[in-house]
Order: sequence, then C-alpha cells, then structure tokens
Amino acid sequence: MYEPKSKANLKSLTHPLGTTIDRFILQRQNEFPHATGELSQLLRDIVLASKIISREINRAGLSGIEGLTDEENVQGEKQRMLDVIADVRFIRALVNGQQVCAILSEEREGIIETGRNEAKYVIAIDPLDGSSNIDVNVSVGTIFSIYKRVSEVGGPFSDKDFLQPGINQVAAGYILYGSSTMLVYTTGYGVNGFTYEPSLGEYFLSHQNIIQPEWGDYYSINEKQKDSFPKNIRAFLKSCKKKDMNTRYVGSLVGDFHRNLLKGGIYLYPSTQKYESGKLRLVYECNALALIAEQANGMAINGSERILEIQPEWHHQRVPFYAGSKQLIMNLQAF
Repeated sequence: MYEPKSKANLKSLTHPLGTTIDRFILQRQNEFPHATGELSQLLRDIVLASKIISREINRAGLSGIEGLTDEENVQGEKQRMLDVIADVRFIRALVNGQQVCAILSEEREGIIETGRNEAKYVIAIDPLDGSSNIDVNVSVGTIFSIYKRVSEVGGPFSDKDFLQPGINQVAAGYILYGSSTMLVYTTGYGVNGFTYEPSLGEYFLSHQNIIQPEWGDYYSINEKQKDSFPKNIRAFLKSCKKKDMNTRYVGSLVGDFHRNLLKGGIYLYPSTQKYESGKLRLVYECNALALIAEQANGMAINGSERILEIQPEWHHQRVPFYAGSKQLIMNLQAF
C-alpha cells in the first residue's frame, strides 16, 4: 500500500477536482425560469468549439498552421491561418448546435444565416483575438456575446438583432488560451471561471464568483502611439507613473483584460490619429468584456459613456475602450 510522505501529498491526492462546466450550467438554469434549455445548449456548443481550438493552438507549431494567409478580414487586417480555422470551427459548432438563427463574426463582413429561424438567440463572436501572438507562444483568446433576438421567432433574422446595446446581452464571455485554457462567462448573475483539464476533456470550476479588486497596480496600453493619444489620456498615464503603477501589455485583449480582472488594473485603448473612433469593436469585443467587468464589480466606458448603454449603428463599429477596477476608471473619468 502506498504511503504518502506528507499530509500535503495526501491532501493533493484526495482533493476533488470540483464541478464540471456542464453540471454548473445545468445547476444555474433556475436563473432563467422561462428558459427551456436553449441557452444552456448554446453555451455547451461554445465549450465544444473552444476545446477544439485549444487543441489546434497547442499543436500549431507542429502542424504548420502558423503565419498569415493571403486574405484580409472586413477590418482590412491580414488574416492568420488560425483566425480562419477558429472562425470555421466556431461557426460549424454553432450551426450544428441549432440554437442561434444568425452569427456575426469579426472575420466576415456579412451576417451568417444558420437556417434555424425557430432559434431564439443570435451570437456575435471574435473567434481568435490577438492571433498575431500565436507565432511567439503568447496568450490569445475568443470573445462571445449572446443576445435574445428582437425579430419574430420563426422568421428570418434582422440586423436589429445585433444592433442592440450591450445591456441586452443574456450571456457573454471569453476563452483564454494560455498556460492553461480558461473559460470565463456571465449570464448576468456574477462571473465564473473554468479551467480546462485536457487529459479528461473537461472544464472545471476554478474561479467562482470573480470580484475585481477596486484598486490595482497595473495599467495596460500600447504606449507606442502615446503621442497621438488625447491629452487627457496622456495626463492620466503620467499620473499612473507617478503612483509607480506597473505597465503590462501583451497585445492580446483577452490576456490583458483577464490579468486586470483577477489582479486589479485598467485596460485602455483610446482613440488615436490612426483610429479616430478607437480600434476595438463594440458589438463582439467591448460589449462582452464590459458586461463581465460590471458583473465583477468593475467598470467599462468609452470615455464619456457606459459601454453597455451605447446604441450600435453598425455591426463592426469601433469605439474607444477603457475597462477595469472601479476606482481606477473613476480616476480616469476625473481627467
């Protein structure tokens, strides 16, 4: 009979892995008394696709799927091979899952019809954010935003289904592909994080009821373009340096946001001379992260407005984006 050398070893051997994401989703269905399981299945479809993408990313260097394609997305940005792969994988999972009538992807100009007009939901997604980091093995992510459609169920989707303010989201989240793969999401009742255990093929609840610290020591911004930032943003950054705050920026929105969510900090992407309206997309990037920020006791603004209250005018609309710890955002507002 094996005898552990210490009580610590015994504890590690007997400690339960915890709650799987499937069980957690099932347990939380009572938050939606009028739901009949469609949203739960939709979240499971996202989980399935994320497992496939996690596998593809982990073996990218061995399977020759790094680097650029010859195509550009609707933003005029060069697509990487894994951008295309992630886009295809998520769309396939969502279409086969039959719970959305339409899909908006960063990688495509138009909206994708699924042929499931009886579905109650639409989804907006950035299949692989920060994909330029893959070649150097830095964290990347997926961001998703789910809305209940405003068009009549049973009929075709409407553009208005996607042009809803972020406050109307029924669920939002992100998947972080890093040293481990994590899925963080909210349905408007707090924020919970799940870590993927690849040997078992399961996500387990690892970060329950995430609350962002009200203060933080980190600010995340690409200071390369600081000379073209608005004056008030430059003044705010000077104040951060005077307070001896640490700068952390890897160029992956999900990675930078996730660190600040757990550790406390602020993420900034202001307007610049090159991107006068900001660079990040409102519908499938900012709205999702803003809902998570607020549900975790943080804040998200575009400078003058609450992100979740902005009325979108275009599917690929860009906005300045500031999100993070409540006191740091309030300090920013003072500038």
